[in-house]
Amino acid sequence: DIKIIAPLHGAVLDENLSHYISLYDTWSSFKPETNGVAIAYASLHGNTAKFAKEIEKKFIEKGIQCRTFDLSREDLSEAVEYAFKFSKTIFASSTYDGGIFSPMKDLLSRLEAKTWQNRDVAIIENGTWGPIAGKKIKETLETFKDIKVRDEIITIKSTPSSENYAQIDSLVEWAKNGN
Repeated sequence: DIKIIAPLHGAVLDENLSHYISLYDTWSSFKPETNGVAIAYASLHGNTAKFAKEIEKKFIEKGIQCRTFDLSREDLSEAVEYAFKFSKTIFASSTYDGGIFSPMKDLLSRLEAKTWQNRDVAIIENGTWGPIAGKKIKETLETFKDIKVRDEIITIKSTPSSENYAQIDSLVEWAKNGN
């Protein structure tokens, strides 16, 4: 029987040990803590942000737990935290110089360094004449372990279209059922 947890770094724990051991089991096996969706976006001119916020609004209406992160303005550590906490993540990025906008690249790099794995992912790309961020994000995620990328990459061409807004329903279905 374990009576105390005395880590090299951190507080000594001598109460509620089953809770902490359960958390350790979850974290060490890279299982999500809860069903939910982290929505991380990197927007150049606000259109990717606008679409991400519409997804968040629809998820909340449908009772889907979610948290949205503006990677250009918020601390990336919180986006990393929720990517680990939740079972699903949406990566939404503008295309920049033929690749992924740098705040999204930074998030992906941090997740890779932490060996993030065992999650379902959806990808949204934005680009006026050459949207390529989605393909590049998918290529990056293919190097991660046990990441299931949703088949459909949603492509925005500058400003979200009525077709893009209609695609939110398929994201709701994916978030609820994994389809």
